[in-house]
Order: sequence, then C-alpha cells, then structure tokens
Amino acid sequence: MKVETQLPLGKVDPGLRSAPKLDLAAVPGGAREIEQLGFDGMVTGEIKTDPFIPLALAAGTTERISLTTAVAIAFPRSPTVTAMMAWDLQTLSRGRFILGLGTQVKGHIQRRYGMAWAPPVPRLREYIQALRAVWECWQTGKPLDVRGEHYNLSVMVPLFNPGPIAHPHIPVHIAAINKHMCQLAGEACDGIRPHPITTRKFITEVMLPNVRIGAQRAGRRLDGFEVALSPLVAVGENEAELAERLRDVRARIAFYASTRTYRPVFEAHGWGGLVDRLHGLSTQQRWEEMPGHISDEVVETIAVVGTYRDVARKILERYGDFATRIEFSLPVRKPSDADRLRRVIRELQGSGG
Repeated sequence: MKVETQLPLGKVDPGLRSAPKLDLAAVPGGAREIEQLGFDGMVTGEIKTDPFIPLALAAGTTERISLTTAVAIAFPRSPTVTAMMAWDLQTLSRGRFILGLGTQVKGHIQRRYGMAWAPPVPRLREYIQALRAVWECWQTGKPLDVRGEHYNLSVMVPLFNPGPIAHPHIPVHIAAINKHMCQLAGEACDGIRPHPITTRKFITEVMLPNVRIGAQRAGRRLDGFEVALSPLVAVGENEAELAERLRDVRARIAFYASTRTYRPVFEAHGWGGLVDRLHGLSTQQRWEEMPGHISDEVVETIAVVGTYRDVARKILERYGDFATRIEFSLPVRKPSDADRLRRVIRELQGSGG
C-alpha cells in the first residue's frame, strides 16, 4: 500500500468553514519534509487554492513522491487547458504526476463557477477522451479530432503544440460515489478515489462491483487499477487529544451528511433520515448544531478511530484487502512525532497491498 498526505501536515479540516488556506510559500519545504518522512505521495485538493500550483512547487524540490490532484474540478476547465497543465506537471516532475478529477455538484458548477450544467457521467467520459486525444496529438502527431455532445476539438497548430515528452502516460483517477461514475472509472480510468465519507461496506458492496461492471463493458482488465482512499482518521496520544480529533471528525461527517449527493452511503447503513435532518439544518445555516446529530456508531463506521500504536493496524484491517493508496496525516510538532509517523507509514507500506 502506498501512503500519501497533503499539506499542511497534520492539519484537520473539520469540513465546515475553518479549513485553512494553504501557504504556497511553504510548499517547497513542506514537500521535501513529506518525502523525507517516507511518504509515497503528496496530494492537493481544490478548496481554497488551485490544486495544480502546489504540485508545480513540490515537483522542483522532490525526487521520488507522486504528485496528485485529489481532486481538480474538471468542468470549469476546458479539456485542453487541463491537458496542458497535466503535460507541464508530468514534465516538471519527470513522470510522477497523477491527474485526479472530480465533477462537483450542480449548485457549485452553476453558482460558484458560473458554468452550464449537464449530466456529469457522459460529460466526464467525453472530457477524459478529449484529454487523451490532446495528449496523443502532442506525443505522436496524430491529428486532433474530438467530436462529441460536449466537446469538439479539431485545431492544434504547431505554435500551440508542446510536442512529445519523456513520460507521456498520465494516470487519470476520478472521484466517485454513485454507481454510474464508478462504472466510468472501470471503463476509462486508471484509478478511483472514493470520497472520505464512504465506508468499507459501501466501497466493497457498491463501488467496486460497479468498477468491474464498467471494465467488463469496455473489455478491459483492471491490472494496475488504483483504489486511492482518504479516510477520516481520528488519532490521539491521550483521551483529551483523541476527544479533540473526534470533534473535528464528527463535524466533518455532519457537513458531508448534509449534502444529499452522499445520501446513498448513509442509506446503505439505514441512516437516510440523518441526511434529511442535517440538510434541513444546513439550509438554515445552523452549522454548530449539526455535529450533535452524529452518533458514535456513525463516527466509528465512517472514521478510523484509535491511538498512534494501533492506527495502522486498524486502517489495514478495514481497507488493506482492496486499497492501493491511502491518504492520511498525523501532526508533526516535535522529533518524536516524526519518528512515530515514520513507524505508521512503514507499517502501512509493509502491508503488501
């Protein structure tokens, strides 16, 4: 199992309104620290910072770790724009870049990005096809000829063609929950990134079977297919520290449970009514009340809860038979923290997953 993390190290995003903005000036040093600690990869999301810029900064100061957008929102960017950013990052990192894409929900696409909405699965399928057509054009000189319902690309003059690169295969992962998106991952992608809210039950009984359906329909094998998880993790050295982390995790679960897109996960456990209650509270901006509706059962089913001594074992027990990558972080405030984190990383990497 490969182990990934994000910057700032050990910072928990409660999922409400207090997620920090990444300090871009600190990225080069932070990326070096990630590599020195023994992580296999660094990931960035599209929250308060563009996800591509930190990876460009990290590429110049690291040698070994993979660099992944987890995830970049596809539809506000044209496929050609995304293809160019990916091409440049693949070149700068000497083949270590992974393009993770997400679709976002309708309200954000229309009212945050100001873009037209369309059914996301067929649109993302065309998007990925267009990306690969652009890359093939640049690498081999094949004329660009993409004709679809959402994207039509047929112009690539020499002035705008960056030409071939040493590592032209750029893995594409997609974020997914619903069965049709999971099928698209199996049909057309190199990996899938289940949402942090997803549970073992939902991943193994709903998501992965649909990945296999998509692959079978496309007539492709899933050799080397990645399942990259970023589970919610609550770890503490003592009861007070663990209680603080549990508060953060409970708040984040409440935030996600208020979004009806994630309802299938909760319904799989018989918790559909929780989504209705929390969605109602969110529309009333009653954010502070929401964590109180998340029971211990919900927390322990969704999150990995434990101590520094047993967190790796618990992650492996829950996900070790199917996950190829795991993203997590623990605070690093003093040398002993770094030593403890290295032990956890080595235990996960030694799983053989």
